[in-house]
Amino acid sequence: MPSFTSPPDPIIFHHQVWELVCQIPLGKVATYGQIARMIPAPEGVDEKAYHAFGPRWVGGAMAACPEDVPWQRVINSKGEISLRPGAERQRMLLEEEGVQFNQGGRIDLKIFGWQSSFEEPEQPPLL
Repeated sequence: MPSFTSPPDPIIFHHQVWELVCQIPLGKVATYGQIARMIPAPEGVDEKAYHAFGPRWVGGAMAACPEDVPWQRVINSKGEISLRPGAERQRMLLEEEGVQFNQGGRIDLKIFGWQSSFEEPEQPPLL
């Protein structure tokens, strides 16, 4: 499987990500992988490679997002905020929206996970 450090056209991919993230309602979250699954694999990238690299590309898009994109609503597949600078602010913003964290710092995706009209229902990971 080839290694892709970024999508073939990052500008187009980033805009697709941001458009989807702007649809996540207040008090809901989505995972990097969930957002990636809603965007078709870019031309020239096979599905297997996209499945492996897509969530990382979504993370890259979120790191570069404009101020009007609700970046705080994208979390990792465990229902956690990824450890990085700004993680405390992300938690604060989510809690202000009514998102609750358990004692282990996880969000229950069954309660707070966003189910878009672009995807098939799937089972969230067990906590």
